[in-house]
Amino acid sequence: MNNNTYPTGQSPAERAVSAFDSLTLPTHLNLDSLVEVVERLRHRPIQIEPAGALNGGSICGLWLSTEDVEIILHAISPSGLHRQQFVLHELGHMVLRHDELVVPADYIGVLFPNLPAGLVSRVLARSSFTDDLEAAAESLADLFAAAIRNSAREPRSFEKVFE
Repeated sequence: MNNNTYPTGQSPAERAVSAFDSLTLPTHLNLDSLVEVVERLRHRPIQIEPAGALNGGSICGLWLSTEDVEIILHAISPSGLHRQQFVLHELGHMVLRHDELVVPADYIGVLFPNLPAGLVSRVLARSSFTDDLEAAAESLADLFAAAIRNSAREPRSFEKVFE
């Protein structure tokens, strides 16, 4: 996924499996060790913070990427498993490098020469393009959750991140 184009020929679940298999994960995985793996992959630290503004809406997590830090904001939930899934989903976006996927302006111009580029971008943002990105991130989050759950040493260690 390093060519900044939308990957074709694979379903979102297949892209998630490929991304998961490409990682070198520790035998005993927990959220902290997974975050460390993604920090090495992204070459910057990851900050995870609760954000009450995300409560009650359709968005439960948000990833902000800067040159210096990756920031994950998540809805506040009494359930540690829900909070974990919010974070794992955003880590999935990072591993899948969804910040590098863009619809090139020349692509928009060639396919839709008579429409404003901003309008086309907004329509594409509501299309299956973004649905596929969300499905791939959620599939990868599920793989991460299963790996953490199946880790023999620290099956509930993710909860300490939220203390």
